[in-house]
Amino acid sequence: MDATQIINIQKEAEKLIDYFSPKIISEVNNEYVKIAKIKGEDIPWHNHENEDELFYIINGNLLMEIENQPSFTMKTGDLYVVPKGVNHRVSSSDECLIMLIETKSTKHTGDVITPITKSIDNQKY
Repeated sequence: MDATQIINIQKEAEKLIDYFSPKIISEVNNEYVKIAKIKGEDIPWHNHENEDELFYIINGNLLMEIENQPSFTMKTGDLYVVPKGVNHRVSSSDECLIMLIETKSTKHTGDVITPITKSIDNQKY
């Protein structure tokens, strides 16, 4: 990955095969820039104890659930930051393309391990 190159997000999205499987497309400072396709409800409730997590909706709608708060739907162009330590999960009834910006130490589903959990190595192209 060459951080100085121009990256076309739509072309990178065409490479995504599996839902809920983020792929690192770039990095800035100590953060990874990732994209993922979401469809269904496979992401478990989880949190990231020491890291905030930025969600940006490139295309589609994403249901964001935050523990002890009303859920809300994010739409194309929306951005939301889940603060560190906050239990959350996301889902989408139709395919949704998202961008994530996360500290390089952020675990995909926090300390919750499920069949969809991806290591950092599995998030690289």
